[in-house]
Amino acid sequence: MDLLKHLSDRDLNLPQLEFPRIKKTIDKDNKIISLGPGEPDFLPDKRILNYGSKLLKQGKGTRYSEPQGMLELRKKIAQKLRKENKIKTNEDNIMVSCGSEEAIFATLLTLVDKKEEVIVPSPGFISYIPIIKLVNGVPKLLKLDEEDSWNINPDRLKKLIGKKTRAIIINTPSNPTGNVLGKKILEEIADIAVDKDLIILADEAYEKITYNKKHISIGSLNGLDNHVITFQTFSKEYAMCGFRLGYLTTGDKLLNEINQANFYMTLAPPSISQLMGIKALSLPDKYINCMVKEYKRRRDMIVPRLNDMGLKTVMPEGAFYAFANINGKNSVKFSDMLMKKAKVAVIPGTEFGKYGEGYVRMSFATKYELIEKALKRMEKVI
Repeated sequence: MDLLKHLSDRDLNLPQLEFPRIKKTIDKDNKIISLGPGEPDFLPDKRILNYGSKLLKQGKGTRYSEPQGMLELRKKIAQKLRKENKIKTNEDNIMVSCGSEEAIFATLLTLVDKKEEVIVPSPGFISYIPIIKLVNGVPKLLKLDEEDSWNINPDRLKKLIGKKTRAIIINTPSNPTGNVLGKKILEEIADIAVDKDLIILADEAYEKITYNKKHISIGSLNGLDNHVITFQTFSKEYAMCGFRLGYLTTGDKLLNEINQANFYMTLAPPSISQLMGIKALSLPDKYINCMVKEYKRRRDMIVPRLNDMGLKTVMPEGAFYAFANINGKNSVKFSDMLMKKAKVAVIPGTEFGKYGEGYVRMSFATKYELIEKALKRMEKVI
C-alpha cells in the first residue's frame, strides 16, 4: 500500500524546509562547524538543574498538572509580566504550554477559520507560515526591508489588511533579523489593530536578549487589553529549550477558549519543567545577563567580519542571529556551497519566508572560538 497517497492537502501544502537535510549532513560530518542552532549553547543555571534533579529523586514532577498550568507557576509568571513587561494580568489570564510555539498554534486554531488571513513578517520565524496553513488559514506576507533595519512599515501593514484578515503576528526581538521594534512603531501597529479590530500575536521569545535597545511589550500599551496576546518562553533566556516550557497571557474569555484547544493537543505541559520554571523565576537575572554579555561579544565580532567579506549584515539589536546579505545569490545553493567547501553550516534565508531569499542566517549561539574558525574558513571561499 502506498501510504503517501493518503496525505492531506494540509500536509502537501506545507513548505518543504531545508533545515532537516542540513541537520542530517551536520550529524554525519563532525568537521562541519554549525552556525545554525536556534538555541543557546549554554546550560541552564545549575541551581535550576539541581532543583529539578532533587525533585525527581523525591518522586515529584511525574504527574499531570492542571491543563492551564500549575497555579504557583502562573502566579510567578503574572508577577513577572506585571513587574518587567508592564502588562496588566493575573494568574487566571495565563496559560502555560509546551514552549511558546505550541501556544501560538493553539491560539491560531482558536482564532482562524478556513481561508481567513493572518499577517506575518517576512523574513520571519520559520514556523509561522506552516502553522497558519495547518489551521487552513492564509499567511499574508508583510515584507521587511534591510534598508529599514528590518522594521515593520505601518503603511505597508495597512495595505495588507482585508475583509478576511483576523490577526497580525509580530516578533520582537526578531528571529532571524535581530530587529527590536521601538515604541513609536509598536504604537502605530497598535492603532491599526484597534482601528481594524484585529488581534496582535506578540511573540517575545527573545525579550531579555537585547543589546543597545530596550525591549517593549506591545501588550503594555494603553487600550490594548482586548487586542494583544503575548507569548513568552523559558527556552532562550533560561537556556531551557529541551524542557519545552512557554506561556501566553490574554483576556480570560479568550484564554479559556485557547486553553480548551491546547488541552486536546497535549493535555498539560510537563510538570517537572513547570516546577523548574518556578525555580527559574525566583532567581535574579545575573546568569541571563552573563549570557547576553557573551552573545554581545560574539555579535560584535561576527557582524563586522561578515561586512568585511562583502556580506552586508545589519547589526542585530536582539536575539542571537546575524542575517547576512549574499548579494542576490540563491540562499540554498550558497548554504550548500559553504557546507561543502568551507565545512560551515548556515540556514538559507528561504526558510524564513519569500522575502528571506538572498540572505542566510548565522547563529552566534555558538562558542566564540568556533565562530572565529568558521569565519576564517568562509573568508577562503567567498
